[in-house]
Amino acid sequence: MKNIAVIGYGVIGKRVADAINLQDDMNLIGVCDVISDWRIQNAMRKEYNIYAATAEAEKEMKTNGISVKGNLQGLLDKADLVVDCTPKNIAAKNVIIYKKKGIKFIVQGGEKHETTNHSFSAENNYSSALNLDATRVVSCNTTSILRTLTALKRANLLDYARGTLLRRATDPWESHLGGIMNTMVPEKDIPSHQGPDAKSVDPDLDVITSAVKVPETLSHMHYWNVKLKKQATKDDVLNAFKTSSRIKLIRYDQGLVSNNTIKEMFLDMGRPWGDMYEVALWEDMLKVVGDELFYAYVVDNQAIVIPETIDAIRALTGIETDAAKSITKTNTSLGIH
Repeated sequence: MKNIAVIGYGVIGKRVADAINLQDDMNLIGVCDVISDWRIQNAMRKEYNIYAATAEAEKEMKTNGISVKGNLQGLLDKADLVVDCTPKNIAAKNVIIYKKKGIKFIVQGGEKHETTNHSFSAENNYSSALNLDATRVVSCNTTSILRTLTALKRANLLDYARGTLLRRATDPWESHLGGIMNTMVPEKDIPSHQGPDAKSVDPDLDVITSAVKVPETLSHMHYWNVKLKKQATKDDVLNAFKTSSRIKLIRYDQGLVSNNTIKEMFLDMGRPWGDMYEVALWEDMLKVVGDELFYAYVVDNQAIVIPETIDAIRALTGIETDAAKSITKTNTSLGIH
């Protein structure tokens, strides 16, 4: 059992904490933040050990009736590994602390690859993360790109890939702060950052992305055009995607015609927050035309990196050296079938 601390109890942090709590080979020793509002109050209801990141935060937490176990340094003294889920400007400062204390750590995709010099995607490069001091779990969109392109690469089908990303404008709970309305905002640079980010995990990928922010908050949607390396049928492609347990094939003709209907399905499945850990890829939309492949899928940016983070914990701590075994264990705990 390894002792794991979660720093930052926001959209990703609360999900990572819950996922750690489901594992039988790691122990959630505490969550740490500066907030004292409803978010950390829910952590208290779950009986998680709560630590204050600053003295000022500790005072505010206690004023709001939150039982504080200790401070950040006290939590780090007990931890074998830290999962940092704080905003990037805060995470960059925290990394200095982790390195000084010699604690293994995981950061999220908002950080630069150079922060850890290793970027992680479980089905692609698990073995290269074994017993490292640190890694970066790549962003939600990059995770989806790596899952799908790695599946095609394993089947020797991938030559090169070009993708267009329709990006949700903001997280749902912050729509009143940073949403966009009645407009679409293209990212100025092509490639957008996701393509180069995917190459930080797998330098052999020939991938270019472009992205547009759209006025919705449920998920991202991707459209891909892939040049195939050899002759292939639609079934060949679908069989390649089926080798990934974290790609869920869905059908347009079964009523899953939009991101809101897909979200509703996962809510009906009983997933916490309606989370979709998988890439939801339309199998009946997928087309092969000559040596070109066209497909589309939906990405839940609040959930897709959660199983990756659990696998990254196992890789860095050496709890499990076999990628397939870790992925299966994580999938089972999170209800990924």
